[in-house]
Amino acid sequence: MSLFPHVFTNRTMEQKNQSEVSEFILLGLSSKPEQERLLFFLFMLMYLTTVLGNLLIILAIRIDSRLHTPMYFFLSNLSLGDICFTTTTIPKMLVSYISGNKEILYISCLAQLFFFNWFAGLDSILLASMAYDRYIAICAPLHYTMIMTPRVCVLLVAVSWFWPCVNALTHTVLITQLSFCGHNEIPHFFCDLGVVIRIACSDTSINDLLIYTMGGLTAIIPFMGILISYFHIFVAVLKIPSAYGKWKAFSTCGSHLTVVCLFYGTIIGVYFSPTSTHTAQQDIASAVMYTAVTPMLNPFIYSLRNNDIKGALRMLLLRKPGFSSDFSHYTFTAIRKRFQ
Repeated sequence: MSLFPHVFTNRTMEQKNQSEVSEFILLGLSSKPEQERLLFFLFMLMYLTTVLGNLLIILAIRIDSRLHTPMYFFLSNLSLGDICFTTTTIPKMLVSYISGNKEILYISCLAQLFFFNWFAGLDSILLASMAYDRYIAICAPLHYTMIMTPRVCVLLVAVSWFWPCVNALTHTVLITQLSFCGHNEIPHFFCDLGVVIRIACSDTSINDLLIYTMGGLTAIIPFMGILISYFHIFVAVLKIPSAYGKWKAFSTCGSHLTVVCLFYGTIIGVYFSPTSTHTAQQDIASAVMYTAVTPMLNPFIYSLRNNDIKGALRMLLLRKPGFSSDFSHYTFTAIRKRFQ
């Protein structure tokens, strides 16, 4: 007989509760078959558009030596991140619509949660890096080549990939410490961090705290940096005497600001506002915006408002069949030559 029966019982029940949840059920966007068919074709089209559009942006930047600059180096990484970001969630949802199986294994849910937070954080810091690049280009053009050196650009991109990975790994490890007491229905179309935490039956105070601390470092601080950068950019642009110069500066930054508003507006609304101010349906609608709509719109926003990208895409799409290009030259050697 145990000297501490209540402790033994609690531990046994906790282990039993944790072992009960070997998989989750993603309830998705709808439970009606006719709506699911429509959603399948809609999200399939959005996913293919996202992958194709961002791949074209990456290839266009690679083949056009005029685009081997810091701004387009950040943009190519953003496009790669968007492909990975949307691939984390949309294909699983499409498969569930085809098979009718909405279950996802516990380990697969953790993997989805990890990669989703990783690539979301990647987009956040890359957008801040692009804002910093525009700030230097407009507010300190004479010092641009001395500040935005290849080493600085590589460092910014490295931080963009590394820090969100640490953040995502921390959240994922802490999720493994939670008990779910048999509650395995997730009212979402993917394993979202906030939703998974809400269905847990154990103490989630540490998880909630880290969302606001580490999540703040990954989302709020870059967002504040973007706002500060564009405040200085706006002040500098107003001092430009010619109307054409003002229009060109605003046009260059307009596409980036559009992406920032779409991305951060929905992310902050879901993760950094009181849960009492929004419903589950609003969270799902916001999630569709930043997981599917924004990555799909990015190539259009950047290409339609950017003559350099349009020229590079035209070169890419109108190449002669026998023409081949060496993609291996897209390194910072090319960027360094433009600075010399």
